[in-house]
Amino acid sequence: MVGIILIALIVVVVLAVISVYNGLIRKKKLVDNAWSQIDVQLKRRYDLIPNLIESVKGYAAHEAGLLEKVTMARTRAMGVPSGDTGAKIAAETELGGALRGLMVQVEAYPQLKANQNFLQLQEELTSTENKIAFARQHYNDSATNYNTAIAVFPANVIAGMFRFQDAALWQITEAAEREVPKVKF
Repeated sequence: MVGIILIALIVVVVLAVISVYNGLIRKKKLVDNAWSQIDVQLKRRYDLIPNLIESVKGYAAHEAGLLEKVTMARTRAMGVPSGDTGAKIAAETELGGALRGLMVQVEAYPQLKANQNFLQLQEELTSTENKIAFARQHYNDSATNYNTAIAVFPANVIAGMFRFQDAALWQITEAAEREVPKVKF
């Protein structure tokens, strides 16, 4: 009788461990999927940037340093492996800052702002940036859900046994990104 109770207890514990482990794997896969959605939008952004730079070049040739900064930031961002979340976030933050700087400079060129090709590229880039922001939010939600799951008892015991690690969150790191936009009339 004691042997049966002991075996039943072992089976219950094993099933509980399997259940918690599978739940953690599901949450980790959701994080991975959310990250891949960011990658899709970043690829779209990477594809738009060369066309945008070519459009700006014709009107703002003396902004070569700024154009080079955007190009270099794009190259660095594209070179970071997708699995290196922290480095990817840092590189993308740098690229986003360079793009914002470019768009601020474009304001000084009314002819460029009136160019249909540039306007279309700017609209596509704005749309892509919005999609990236949404994908980042979804990623952060998934990562927070996963990080919470591996931190609470009893899942933290299983997570520790199987070496589950926290997923990095996408956070604002540049002071300029935290500033409230100024509106002038």
